[in-house]
Formats: sequence, structure tokens, C-alpha cells
Amino acid sequence: MQVTGTVLTTRRVDAYHALTVVAPGIAERYRPGHFVSVAVGGAHTSMVTRRALSIHDVKSDYGGTVELVFTASGPGTSWLAERRARDTLDLVGPLGRPFPLPRDPVNCVLVGAEYGSAVLFPLADALLARGCRVDFVLGGAGADRVFGAMRARRIAETTTLTTEDGSLGVRGKVTDALPSVIADTRADAVYACAPMSALRAVTAVAMEFDIPVQVAVEESMACGIGVCMTCVIPVIGDDGATRMVRACAEGPVFRGERVRFEDVGTIPFDALGAPGGGARHVS
Repeated sequence: MQVTGTVLTTRRVDAYHALTVVAPGIAERYRPGHFVSVAVGGAHTSMVTRRALSIHDVKSDYGGTVELVFTASGPGTSWLAERRARDTLDLVGPLGRPFPLPRDPVNCVLVGAEYGSAVLFPLADALLARGCRVDFVLGGAGADRVFGAMRARRIAETTTLTTEDGSLGVRGKVTDALPSVIADTRADAVYACAPMSALRAVTAVAMEFDIPVQVAVEESMACGIGVCMTCVIPVIGDDGATRMVRACAEGPVFRGERVRFEDVGTIPFDALGAPGGGARHVS
């Protein structure tokens, strides 16, 4: 649904920005993994495309609020970073395919890098409500790029932090710490949200342990509703055939082993509809 939401609060979270917006309809329909697309630039702007933003938190206050987390990396998100309380935003959501939840209590490792970690906290709450064990592995380039470390420590059994510069936790990447966390916690499943390169590595680790992995991909989404086709990625279907699917509509959550990470940004010759003829992918 499309709503005009009023900004309730704004805050800086280290290197990131967080906006809490009153959006009752979106909050009511939200499930962990959903996102929203936000119009940027005001009524008179050349920024035609919207910005897809992660939802970090949902509350029932004021009829329903959503907290959006992002980094100011261009003119659109920089404009958003300048919004203040009582400003209004045009939001469409909740969008995308949310994380599937296990039917029975299981041990889950949640892996987040940079602000991708934001989407994992509502997921953690949902898993804990089902009696699951939750362990976090969070990372970033530096200490100010690790999102949600304190909250993770409050709600999880264990929280492992990694930074590439060694300024917080263990020096390295989340995938350096992941194998030992999976082994120590006897994990049954992995959930992850991070840049594509990290998701590829997380998926590889989970496959080595032969446990399922659900990934929320980070792709540029111009419309967020499946019309513009800017966010397509190659994914292997149940029939073994590779299709170019829309991360915003069929995702952003996919089974990690089904995403052909090595071919993201291209159209594989064997994808259905590609010039190569759509042969089946053999892994």
C-alpha cells in the first residue's frame, strides 16, 4: 500500500541514519524481510526513482511505526538523511518476500554485514517467539560500520563481532568467524543479509555444513514493485532451470544455494530466454 507517513524521530547510529515513520498500514502488514520504497527529493525533483530501504523495527505506537535504516551514499539518501520530525514521506510497502520461519524450534545463526544487519533484528524476535535459539555474527569495515551490536548482545545467546580493520571484535570478515559459530552452536539454519560478495561466502560456508541458508540480497531497486527489471538476478528454480528473477518481487529473500552469485550482473547463457537457449544449470 502507498501511504504518506509522518517522520516521528531521526537519529544517527554510528555511520548510519535511522528514521522512524508513522505508517500504520505498512506496520500492520509487515513481516521480517519486507522493505519499503520511499520517494525522495520532494514534490519538485529530478529524482524520479524511489529508494528501497530496510525495515529495522516495527512498533504499535501511533497506530504503527516503521524504523528505516540506511547510509547516505548519494543525492537521494542524502536528502532522506536531512528529514526531520514532522516532515512527511511517501512510502510504498511492505514489499518483497519475507524470511520463511521454521515450524519447530531450531538453532539459528543470523549473519549481517554493514547496515544489512538491520533487517535481522525483527527476524530474531520472530525466531525467539517460536522458541528458536539465536546467535549473531555481525561485521563491518570498522567499528562504526557494525550495526546493532548492543541489541544483538541483549537478545542472542552469543554475539560475534568482526571488523576488517580490527577496531571491534575479531579482525576479519563475518565469514571468517562463521564456521566456528555454526560448529559451536550446532546450528540448524543460517539467515543472512549483507553485500552480495559476503552472501556468496556465507552461502558457501552453510553448504559446507550442509545446513539451509536464507539470504536477503542487496540489489539496486529503482521501482521496488517488479516493473522496471533493474534488480534481476539469476536463480535456479525447483526444476533445475535458471531464470532471471526480480529481487524486489520474487525476493529479496532467496535460498542461498539457488542464487548464482558468480553470475550476478550478467545473463547466463543457459538462463531461460537467454541467447544460449536456457539449458539446465548443473552445479
